[in-house]
Amino acid sequence: MGLSGLLDVIFPPSCVACGAVLPAPGHFCEACQPEVERLPRRCCPRCSEPGEFQGGCPRCLARPPAFCRAFAPFTHQGAVARAIHRFKYEDHPELARPLAELLAGFAADFLEGAPRLVAAIPLHERRFRARKYDQAMLLAVELSKRVDGGAARELLVRTKDTGRQVGLSDQAREANVAGAFAAVGSAAGLSVLLLDDVLTTGATARAAASALLDAGAREVQVLTLARADLLSL
Repeated sequence: MGLSGLLDVIFPPSCVACGAVLPAPGHFCEACQPEVERLPRRCCPRCSEPGEFQGGCPRCLARPPAFCRAFAPFTHQGAVARAIHRFKYEDHPELARPLAELLAGFAADFLEGAPRLVAAIPLHERRFRARKYDQAMLLAVELSKRVDGGAARELLVRTKDTGRQVGLSDQAREANVAGAFAAVGSAAGLSVLLLDDVLTTGATARAAASALLDAGAREVQVLTLARADLLSL
């Protein structure tokens, strides 16, 4: 038995959403799989907000983001939302590997044209101390292994403890994260793939991308596991 087979015996594959042991390698159990929803094909070409838009969604047309494009393969609900919650808030850092596998597989078309240098949208130090791990950084490291790229572990820092954005308006979200990020040193000439778990209005991704461009980055793209349904906010 090889190492991978031995690991499957000791740590059998389990559903990322509920933790149920799977009969074979996979990501979701039979109960959770039907709840997985892909992002609709018709969406904003800049930020992937679902909908029919001529040239872009109203948000991107009114305030073009610093990133050139953003994508998420799933909507943030059902089994995917539960998997992300387990990963972030329920002390399951080991989910970084299967979630990166899932992301690499379902975002393959996007990744073909994405930068190879992967950087996480980082946690503030206070939240990192409380959680003991940065889920976006773990995801970035695992994804970089699957795209023959590198993980930029110290390219970007969060200098402002912004708190959660849940329940805030678009304007309040942007004000909350304004100046919240800074590049560590120069990003001159770099093309960067910013990685996070969920994209909602894009305020956090906008602020992080702006910090990289201010430091000289040539291009920033954004990839997340899921895209929130803005109509439900």
